[in-house]
Amino acid sequence: MIDIIQLLPDSVANQIAAGEVIQRPASAVKELLENAIDAGADNILLHIKDAGKTMIHVIDNGSGMSVTDARMSFERHATSKIKQAADLFNIRTMGFRGEALASIAAIAQVEMKSRREEDEVGTQLVIEGSEVLSQEPCSCPKGTSFSIKNLFYNIPARRNFLKSDSVETRHVIDEFQRVALAYPNLAFSMYQNDNEVFRLPKGNLRQRIVNIFGNNYNERLVPMAEETNLINLNGFIGKPEFAKRTRGEQFFFVNNRFIRDAYLNHAVINAMEGMLLPGSFPSYFIFIDVDPQRIDINIHPTKTEIKFDDDRSVYAILKAAVKRSLGQYSIMPTLDFDQEASLNIPALPRGTMPARPGITVNTDYNPFDNPQQGQSNKSAHNWQQLYQGMQNDTGTLDAPIQQSLHPKDELQQQHSRIFQVGGKYIVAAVRNGLAVIDQHSAHKRILFDQLLEEVQNRKALSQKKLFPRTIEVSPSDKVVLDELLPHLEAHGFDMSEFGNNAYIIHGVPVEMEKMDEEKVIESLIDKYKHNDTKPGADISLVITRMLAGQIAVRKGITLTPPEMINIVEKLFACENPYLDPDGNNTLLMLPTEELESKIGKS
Repeated sequence: MIDIIQLLPDSVANQIAAGEVIQRPASAVKELLENAIDAGADNILLHIKDAGKTMIHVIDNGSGMSVTDARMSFERHATSKIKQAADLFNIRTMGFRGEALASIAAIAQVEMKSRREEDEVGTQLVIEGSEVLSQEPCSCPKGTSFSIKNLFYNIPARRNFLKSDSVETRHVIDEFQRVALAYPNLAFSMYQNDNEVFRLPKGNLRQRIVNIFGNNYNERLVPMAEETNLINLNGFIGKPEFAKRTRGEQFFFVNNRFIRDAYLNHAVINAMEGMLLPGSFPSYFIFIDVDPQRIDINIHPTKTEIKFDDDRSVYAILKAAVKRSLGQYSIMPTLDFDQEASLNIPALPRGTMPARPGITVNTDYNPFDNPQQGQSNKSAHNWQQLYQGMQNDTGTLDAPIQQSLHPKDELQQQHSRIFQVGGKYIVAAVRNGLAVIDQHSAHKRILFDQLLEEVQNRKALSQKKLFPRTIEVSPSDKVVLDELLPHLEAHGFDMSEFGNNAYIIHGVPVEMEKMDEEKVIESLIDKYKHNDTKPGADISLVITRMLAGQIAVRKGITLTPPEMINIVEKLFACENPYLDPDGNNTLLMLPTEELESKIGKS
């Protein structure tokens, strides 16, 4: 028998480890930035090319490494942060895995230069596919410089799974923002293809948030702080009126390490109950300081999930702190415009006594009168008239409801046969039953087909603004907006750069003449950032679908009969009226037979 179990070569083992540690360029960026922070740097520069696929360059002014440490840093399980297993429960540093540099070196071409302050010369290493090609003295400033080229060059299958440059750039920006937010006392800079994306000076947390996400965030932030025996909280909550329809700026940090935690997110949402519109998500930047021995940070490969030893108490403290902060700064619940107006009882003026309720009696009423006379007879007559009116409300169709027929032949167009339910649905009577139409999804389908035809035929019209409007976006949003701009212009947007992440809006598509163009653009950017676009995807279709969703009439908006008829007629004229561009149902047909089975035949 031949033995079949053997030890893997280090290069193969490192590639396997890289699959867990380095999933995309952003993963390598995260590891290098964290190492720079642990090295004591206070000025860190990130430079990427082609979303990090071609090159990632991180330069710091930290403590640097000796000749031996520089070589050892690329070995597996090599770290300066852990010496024994007990240290895992007392970690306050960032990079402690001991596999990051070895994993990166296994799947890329790496050049590292490092020098300590007390050394006259530094050390330069060149590594390719885990193989050390050279190590020699070099002249370099104090600190460490990592240059990573051609990530996944030796694993083409893995490289093919990477998304488009725009998507990968957004992932890199996300990692950069998380690290920069956690350390506002450090200076950070980021460049993409030699273009400056961020230049963040040292400051406090509020200044860092404003520098990353834009000046308009300064008025949106509500500070929060809480100290307990279990945890200490500090940070900012976004005001409810600025909540977005996408999960945007939501950050939890535990001991300055970014984490994701649905349980803690629920605590924040629960604390803001009654202040948020349905389907909206608030912003928050919350820092939790806790004894490292009370958490386990080694339960997830990327260290973005942790385990508290008393998560229920943390939940209660966080919820109470958010409520107290919003109350302290007089953040009131939003008005519910969907509430029944008759339920609002106005307060009486001071000193006014309420009137005593009166009782009226019909002295002519006799229970023994003929039941065919009087009020009961009148009521019966009214119901009979109503029933006859419903029967006489004719308006025939050319064909009964059949799936094989086009829906436009099924619609009754009389005002009396179309109405709105709950500000969400349009109900139209048809010969063989009812059509229940989702007004938002239906309008989205109509607009998508219309906008797509305009773009393809180059017939998109722009409504010029009497007074051009200037908007400002964050540096990260500018990267996205620059990519979207040609597609937005094809839809009728007329915009130009105004410097310092600002744009002037000269015109908008005619379909959104009465809409807030800044909110539409902001929402488009948010949706696109969270859209996982694959390489080769038709960006024009993606933008058209998102724009249609932004312009479409919202649920909760009251429509007039002509507006409802217009939506229904245009929906049934669409090639595919049953689904909106996102794949949601636009309408539900209720045949008379189904209604009779549920209500009962008369």
